[in-house]
Amino acid sequence: MEIQSSAQAAGGPEQIYLEGLTAGRFQIQRCADCSLAVFYPRCVCPHCGGMALHWFTPSGKGVVYATTTVYRKPEQGGDYNVCLVDLQEGVRMMSRVAEIAPEQVRIGMRVSARIVKGADAAQVVFVQSGETA
Repeated sequence: MEIQSSAQAAGGPEQIYLEGLTAGRFQIQRCADCSLAVFYPRCVCPHCGGMALHWFTPSGKGVVYATTTVYRKPEQGGDYNVCLVDLQEGVRMMSRVAEIAPEQVRIGMRVSARIVKGADAAQVVFVQSGETA
């Protein structure tokens, strides 16, 4: 589903992305010139320099590329995972894998995106959707 060009929006690409998450929509951009997906939201394609970036809804399917655990005291919220996920569309994003213990997250694990709404903002997290790629 194609949405408006980031150049047409008054708030800029990052604001459009964050407002979409708040509304329950996970969207990334695609360049009309080179057809490659783009993430993190921008005004200019990092692949070809094109300025015709359009929003679309990705599949949300990905594979964990790298992972680490951030260790915290229980009173500070406990340990959590930080990972890099390669989406099926060809972009890499930083997030975390939820619903499993941080030490269970593995490189190559298949994951699916979910939007979670926190006290401060909505964000994309991933949940395990299969074994390894």
